[in-house]
Amino acid sequence: MIKAELITFLMAMVPVVELRGAIPYGVVSGLSVHTAFVLAVIGNLVPIPILVVFTRKVFEWLRTKSGSLDRMVCRLESKAEKNKVLVERYEFLGLMILVAVPLPGTGAWTGALVAAMMNMRLKTAMPAIIAGVLIAGIIVTTVTYGAGALLS
Repeated sequence: MIKAELITFLMAMVPVVELRGAIPYGVVSGLSVHTAFVLAVIGNLVPIPILVVFTRKVFEWLRTKSGSLDRMVCRLESKAEKNKVLVERYEFLGLMILVAVPLPGTGAWTGALVAAMMNMRLKTAMPAIIAGVLIAGIIVTTVTYGAGALLS
């Protein structure tokens, strides 16, 4: 069981997969819905402070290393720019919604990227990202296992 718990936790840290894949994996691997939910939420949040604080510095460094890394950074910045409008317009609520919607191109990693590109302070970004991750976890759990899974 420890293996399923660790994989669920680590899977939630991975961009794109995040808790959308970690919660179903955890339950299919034998964890209770509640355990999978908690591990996935915590795992999804672990890298976020690092991303918010250091993304800009890492991007600057990557730009100097090669043309292909510079192009990758440009693509990521373009993605952040596209999502920035929602956050600029609605601030806390906008960032929370960006993270909460469990669809491709959204999630905690995208929210952290947008926050970093907007030079948002960690104390401003983290509460919105945490709220968004919790909402996304509830949505994924409800859609996958039904509302009864949250209440049992």
